[in-house]
Amino acid sequence: MMPDKNFKDYLDLITNLIVEFSPNVITAILMLLIGLWSISIITKAFKRIMIKRNIEITLSNFIGNLLFWALRILLFVTVIAKLGVETSSFVAVLGAAGLAIGLALQGSLANFAGGILIILFKPFKVFDVIEVQGEIGTVQEIQIFNTRLLTPNNQAVYIPNGILSNGVIKNYTQEGKRRTDLTIGIAYNSNIKAAKDVLMEVITSHENVLKEPAPAIIIRELADSSINLGIRAWAENEHFFKVSSDILENGKVALDNAGITIPFPQREVTIVNKDS
Repeated sequence: MMPDKNFKDYLDLITNLIVEFSPNVITAILMLLIGLWSISIITKAFKRIMIKRNIEITLSNFIGNLLFWALRILLFVTVIAKLGVETSSFVAVLGAAGLAIGLALQGSLANFAGGILIILFKPFKVFDVIEVQGEIGTVQEIQIFNTRLLTPNNQAVYIPNGILSNGVIKNYTQEGKRRTDLTIGIAYNSNIKAAKDVLMEVITSHENVLKEPAPAIIIRELADSSINLGIRAWAENEHFFKVSSDILENGKVALDNAGITIPFPQREVTIVNKDS
C-alpha cells in the first residue's frame, strides 16, 4: 500500500504545482506573443514617423533596428520575471553572460561600433553606389552588424560594418556626377586633330553630357599599333553608363564616316624553319 500512497502524493504535488503556476505560465506566453506583435508594430510606426519628419532613411532604419532589439530584450526580462525568476539575480547572470559573450564576439562588437561610425560620419547612405572590398553595388540597408549591397547583376552582398568603417570606400554617388574615362585608338597615319574634332562633336551633341566641367580629349598613349585618345566627359550619376556607352558607339560610327581608322592590334608573327 505504501508505493500507491507515495505515487498519489507525488501526483497531488504535481497537480498542485500545475494549478499554482499555470496562470503565470499562460500569462507569460500571452505576454510573449502580444509583446512580439507589439514590438513589430511599434518599430514600424517609429520608422514611419522618422521618415515623415524627413529624418534620413539610413539613420531611421538603424535606430529602428536598435529599438527593435532593445524592446525584445526588455520583453524577455519581463517574461522571465512573470515566471517567478528573481530579476535581480537574473540580470546579474545576464550581465556576466553578456561579458563572456562580448569577449567571445569581439568581431561582432567591432561591427556594431562600425555601424555607429558609419551613421555618424556618413561615408555613404542608403541608395548610394559604392565600391568596397572588391564589390560594387547599391546600398540597400545599413544594419546593426553589416551593410547589404545589391550588385548590378542583382546579387545581395553583406559586408561587416567593421571592415567598412576601417577600410577604403569609393562612393560613386556622393558628388552627384561622374567623369567617363574612355579610350579610343586611331591609326598612326590618321589626322589627330580631325579625330579629336569628330569625337568632340559626338560628346558635345549628347544631351546628357554636362557643359561644366568641360569635356576634354587627350592623347593618352602612343601604343604599339595605335594612338590612344582619352575621352573625358561628365554626366549626372543616373546618366553615366548611358553616356559612356553612347560615346563609344557613336564615336566609332563618326570615325568610320570620317574615314579615320580604328586599327586592330598588330601581333608579330615568327616563322620557325623546321629544317634549320
